[in-house]
Amino acid sequence: MLLVTSRTVGSAVALAAASALSVTALSALAAAPVAAAPVAAGTASAASAATSAPPPVRDEDRPGRFGDRLIVTVRHAGPGRDGTYELFCHPAAGTHPNVRGACAAVDRNTHWGSEPFAPVPEGSVCTMLYGGPATAHVTGTWAGRPVDARFDRGDGCEIARWDRMVPLLPNLGS
Repeated sequence: MLLVTSRTVGSAVALAAASALSVTALSALAAAPVAAAPVAAGTASAASAATSAPPPVRDEDRPGRFGDRLIVTVRHAGPGRDGTYELFCHPAAGTHPNVRGACAAVDRNTHWGSEPFAPVPEGSVCTMLYGGPATAHVTGTWAGRPVDARFDRGDGCEIARWDRMVPLLPNLGS
């Protein structure tokens, strides 16, 4: 875009000519092939120059048939509740005692721009209510992002955070 006022017509013509020259020069530069630096045969650089392909994809990085995978480990929640469970969602499968409910709980807490597994924010004002010794550790991948979250029931905020994830985490009552 070129803005021209009556006082600067001469300068504007010179600016337009310089701009056209700059655009032409940049276009020619962008179209020019990039020359590779010479590499001596038999050197490590020669080997790396010959194999410029990316490294192979590891098995654990390959997309599976499941979109989301979580490992849930629950401790000190009581008989029938403690254990380590594998959960797949989208489609739902796994060893979790309530696969569909667990997937629904995480889906319900997944909102654009927020982390469903985020810890209680620092400085939160929480009731001094102890919910018991139960702990949980959730790892894996959710919505394409890594998950490594720890849960406990040490105060009112942590109890509420735990309860939002029921039945992913066992219902211990509040």
